[in-house]
Order: sequence, then structure tokens, then C-alpha cells
Amino acid sequence: MSGALPLHVALVEPQIPQNTGNVARTCACTGAALHLIKPMGFTVTDAKLKRAGLDYWDKLDITYYDSLSDFLDNPPGPCVFFTTKAKKRYTEVEYRPGCCLVFGREDAGLPPFLLQDPKRQCVRLPMRGQLRSLNLSNTVAVGVYEALRQWEHEGLQWQGGV
Repeated sequence: MSGALPLHVALVEPQIPQNTGNVARTCACTGAALHLIKPMGFTVTDAKLKRAGLDYWDKLDITYYDSLSDFLDNPPGPCVFFTTKAKKRYTEVEYRPGCCLVFGREDAGLPPFLLQDPKRQCVRLPMRGQLRSLNLSNTVAVGVYEALRQWEHEGLQWQGGV
């Protein structure tokens, strides 16, 4: 997609169409490319998915992968993995142009083998300890806007019309 910022968002085996639709809308509004890694818990023709993404689908750069290994064999850029199990906060890393923010399944997160590799950059959003996790689409939005903040929101409109 021309004019898109060099930011990528990957969802590993998303299960809830409304979450993926919300993420798609965030990607469309920010110019981030969306990467969906199968298997998914819905079809891309799912009405709930389309409704959550509103009429932004034609403004989206989207790529599908048949498996996580297919994605890992050819990622769109250096990856930052978001997980509740990380020690480092999402604000403690530098998001470089072309990076890919990777998020796991709503019900299981990212597979342990990804998180156990010390070469992988894993980050978390701080939250209260007795709670499991934030909603996937909210976490994606926080991560995307942190990268954009570091890039001074390059390419985005700063003011509305009021």
C-alpha cells in the first residue's frame, strides 16, 4: 500500500473475529501492514470480522501465512514479540522502521519456543499481577502507538477539523 508507514502487525492464529477486525481498523488508520497467520478461528468472510473493521478493508495492506513457521521463515522485518511472560516493558525497546509487532492467540498467547529464544525481543505491557491479560486489540493499539510515538507519528494527521 503506498504511503504506508514501515510498521507491521502480525497476529498468530487469531481466534476472535471482532478482535481481528479492530486490529485491522487500527492498521488501516495508522498505515501499518497486517499479517495474519493461520489457522484462524474464523474465515475472512465472517460478518463479525467485517463489521469490526467497518469500511476500512480496502485501505489495508494484508498478508496471509499458512503457518507460524512460514511467517518465521520470511518475516516482514525484525520482530518484537508481545507477551505477558516478558520481563522487559514495551517502552524499553527501540522500534525501528520496518519492524513487526507480533501478538499471540487470545486464549494461549505466543508459543513457548518463541519466548525461550534469548535472541528474540519480547516485551510486555505492565498490568496488575492477578489478571491474565489485556484484550488483544487493545494491546495491539498500545504497541502500534508506542512505535509511532517513537517515530513522532510520522505520516499521520495531527489535528482534526474542529
